[in-house]
Amino acid sequence: MKISQLLFCVTLTALCSADALLSQQTRLDWKLHNVGKVRQVITNMGTLNPAKTNFPGLVYSEFPPNSNEEHLFQGGLWIGGVNPNGDTLVSVTQNHYSNEFYPTASRGDTIWSVGRGDTVQIPYWPNYVGLSDQDFVCRYSDDNITNIENHTPLHLEVIQTSHAWSSTPVDEFIILKYKIIPKKHAIKNAYVGLWIHSAVGVINTANYIDENLIYDKTLHMVTVQDNKGGDDGTAISPIIARVLSPTNPALKWSFNYYEHETMPHDNVQEYQSMSDGVIMEDRLDQPSRAHIVFSSGPYDMKVGDTITVEIALVFGYGTKAATKNAAYLDFMKNKGFKVPSPPTAPTVKIEPRSKGIHLSWFPPADPALNPELYTDPNRGDTVKYPFEGYRIYKSPKGKNGPWTLMAQYDIKDNIPPNTGLTTYEYDETGLLNNVEYYYAVTAYSKPDTTINFPSQETSTTATALTVIPGTLPPKTVGTVGVVPNPYRGDIPYNSYDPPWERASGARQWMEQDRKIQFVNLPDNCEIRIYSIAGDLVYTIYHLDKSLGYENWNLTSSAGQAISSGIYLFTVQDKNNGQVQAGKFVIIK
Repeated sequence: MKISQLLFCVTLTALCSADALLSQQTRLDWKLHNVGKVRQVITNMGTLNPAKTNFPGLVYSEFPPNSNEEHLFQGGLWIGGVNPNGDTLVSVTQNHYSNEFYPTASRGDTIWSVGRGDTVQIPYWPNYVGLSDQDFVCRYSDDNITNIENHTPLHLEVIQTSHAWSSTPVDEFIILKYKIIPKKHAIKNAYVGLWIHSAVGVINTANYIDENLIYDKTLHMVTVQDNKGGDDGTAISPIIARVLSPTNPALKWSFNYYEHETMPHDNVQEYQSMSDGVIMEDRLDQPSRAHIVFSSGPYDMKVGDTITVEIALVFGYGTKAATKNAAYLDFMKNKGFKVPSPPTAPTVKIEPRSKGIHLSWFPPADPALNPELYTDPNRGDTVKYPFEGYRIYKSPKGKNGPWTLMAQYDIKDNIPPNTGLTTYEYDETGLLNNVEYYYAVTAYSKPDTTINFPSQETSTTATALTVIPGTLPPKTVGTVGVVPNPYRGDIPYNSYDPPWERASGARQWMEQDRKIQFVNLPDNCEIRIYSIAGDLVYTIYHLDKSLGYENWNLTSSAGQAISSGIYLFTVQDKNNGQVQAGKFVIIK
């Protein structure tokens, strides 16, 4: 073995050993807020990006859904202070150089998902009651992993909750709450801040980091907005980070931003950026990337004390709309974030048919889960049962929409359209066979005119289902075909409505997302694809009594994209041995 090979093996073994050790010490987890209009990843490392979890997405903070518009590249909590030895230390959930907070390996330290009003027994939070339509709860500490380079822990535990709502006007922000607790010793002159590496724009463009920064001293709020034009155009929404608490006037606030090369890179510099009391001027004429630290303090913390910090991540259709959403948070906070809720979701079933679907829904038998009987103690009016009706939505794109309202059924009262609940079924025809469609049924409430709160509607995410219209497999071969034939590489099949080809990743269509389809397949057959020279290119095994088709992404058994040309295929019915042969054309 060569020296270079030996060194590679030693390095690989060391890395694998480090990963194995990390997995024994901690149980990493992530969840995605997706009930409202914000898609925000949350980890039990305290980060606003995947960090070291296995989150598969490529967009971490998306608004609106399916826009592919990113807002955060990295972000997380910073806590600095002085320990009893006089050491100035900063523990960070995320910066450019490290992650210093981790959960334990206990199952209880994964992320808990809790619905509004649900009571859950979390080991460190018994009888936790869900506040929003989608609560995530997790716990992490800065001393669970002890071998982090250049890190001396403050021995802090953080219990984090994040909250998302499914219906307007509270579905365009995420609330983050941090309970920060010293575990081992007192901490003097502590400062708590949020670090953001924003990234506002469509991230698959050549250059999307051209951002303006605005700081509101009164609301303790930073707005990061995309500069108009540029390679990425103009983003739909800025991202606003607003501190809701603490807002004690005696606190000293700091707002600093940096270029990548000048970011604080050790405890002393990080603490300085959090505690210097500098409020930098708004950056409006030199759009660039944004590395932001904004913080407050000082706090003197004894063992067992708790500092509670509440921060909102706010979005909107334009800066004015996002700013209005940020101001609306005052109403939310005054109500303890307890606002009128949507009904519970109905039970939904969907059946595929040839070129159509049959959709049905019904209230669950349990009265507590029946949307038509739900009650809401957070309403300001005296309506006992605020249920109003159901809406049926359809999307050709995916379970995250965009959605089109197809039908609406409501009770007969003074709120139109007053169709009456005469049916719990919906049929649609004229669809394409062997293509995915998505449907959802929501329940919605009457508006609360007493507190001027609009009708609330369950999230489409709660009931979204996938359906593929089509015919049952034929009895045997004989009518097998290839669609499209010829396949043309100059046609943007991914732009069809519904898309013929869908991006398998989170961002954009790629070569491996090409698709042809073998149709009219019997329920048990083998498809073999050959080059015109007779070489076997790929084999597909089909075994399905309900679907009569198979997709192929135009790659060989070796994973290579095939070239233009004429291709042959055979389909053998494994039940009776009959074989059908055919050909198709690929033009790239």
